Amino acid sequence: MAALARPRDGRMIGGVCAALARRFGTSATTMRVIFVLSCLLPGPQFLLYIALWILVPNERTQRPAW
Repeated sequence: MAALARPRDGRMIGGVCAALARRFGTSATTMRVIFVLSCLLPGPQFLLYIALWILVPNERTQRPAW
């Protein structure tokens, strides 16, 4: 499994669903559909998304070694 980090490409809003999809080996579209369907159930889904957006770091890019 890959480390949990929000990718720089393939984001729609914050990259949380794309990061979770990479972590669990699914497509980002599948993870987004699961999130939207979960919003039909009662619960703090939007608060969890915002918390993950804040807590999950961005994916690191390689810097030139000068």
